Amino acid sequence: MTFTIRAFIFDLDGVIADTLTAHDLSWQRLAAEEGLTFTAEQYKRMQGLARRESLDIFLNGLQLDEPTAQAWMDRKNRYFRELLDQFTPGHCKPGAATLIAQARAAGLKVGLGSSSQNALRVIDKLGLTPQFDVMADGNTVTRNKPAPDIFLWVAAQLGVSPAETVIFEDSDAGLQAALAGGFWVVGVGGEHNDGAHLAVGSLDEISAVQVCQQIETLVTGLPEKS
Repeated sequence: MTFTIRAFIFDLDGVIADTLTAHDLSWQRLAAEEGLTFTAEQYKRMQGLARRESLDIFLNGLQLDEPTAQAWMDRKNRYFRELLDQFTPGHCKPGAATLIAQARAAGLKVGLGSSSQNALRVIDKLGLTPQFDVMADGNTVTRNKPAPDIFLWVAAQLGVSPAETVIFEDSDAGLQAALAGGFWVVGVGGEHNDGAHLAVGSLDEISAVQVCQQIETLVTGLPEKS
């Protein structure tokens, strides 16, 4: 069986960028203004989801008309962007920039597949825009995670198949999306690693070569991926 990894595709929030606190603070601010309770459990369930699905979790059964729902999402996003203005390359997660550079040096293609509508701006604030061959955000596909569409779209733009691609994800929704698309998956952070082919606490624990080597060892004895 021939086997080659040709591309890495990364999620953004919690994988490349240390944005989770900023998102949490933005939701907390909105909750305080509206007299709502926003719990850590709610925030955990939001991970990897698009903005509208996150709002549904935030509302916890509260019904809003669509104009009001949009206004609340816009307000939360404004609070997040205020915090994002303070971002620097120092807000990269440990090991992220190094792993991306290693992948490019090894001749791999590099993509971004994020449900965040702010993804391109975050990547720019981190100084990583030139490191990506293809980037997709929350505006790119109709069906976001846990559907596999965003990863499949990025892979198609990179000219690679899922069997040639490794996804780096830290959320349950993202893990489901990657597996549904037939990709190899590295679970990051330890929260949602069930089903991942590899699991690391942080990207600084592994190199690009090690990722490819460890996944290659999994291929032995497995049916060939199409």
